[in-house]
Parts: sequence; structure tokens; C-alpha cells
Amino acid sequence: MEGLAGLLPFVAMFAVMWFLLIRPAQKRQKATKTMQSELKRGDNIITIGGLHGTIDAVDETSVFIKVSDGTRLQFERQAIGRVVE
Repeated sequence: MEGLAGLLPFVAMFAVMWFLLIRPAQKRQKATKTMQSELKRGDNIITIGGLHGTIDAVDETSVFIKVSDGTRLQFERQAIGRVVE
């Protein structure tokens, strides 16, 4: 019984860490993956590197982005950080 009571603080610490760190990170990761899978032509985006542009075309793994001067760049889907409204 004493051994079980000794483990209780560790179990409680793990539960707190789960709800404060691990679970929110998993939710953010899932939301990012969903956003990247729903990219479509015409979306204004910002890459993880900070490049602003508009999606010109999308294929299975790549996204083609037009920047302000009309240049067309190819990025991996994972490089898209967020869609701007």
C-alpha cells in the first residue's frame, strides 16, 4: 500500500503534464495538418519562413505560390504555416 501511495504524486504529475503540454500540442498539430490538407487555389497564405503569397495551384505534395511580383514558387505542403483571411 505504501508503494502505491508513493507513486501517486508521479501519476498526478504526469496527468497535469498531459493536460497542460501534450494534449494542446496534439490539438495544434491536428489543426495544422487539417489546414494543410484543405489548401485550395486563391488562398492567401504565409509560409513557416514568413513568405506571403497566394496559392496558384495545389497537387498531392506541393503547393505553387504566386508572390507580389508575379513570381511562382513551389513549396511542400508542410511549409505552409497559416492561411490569412
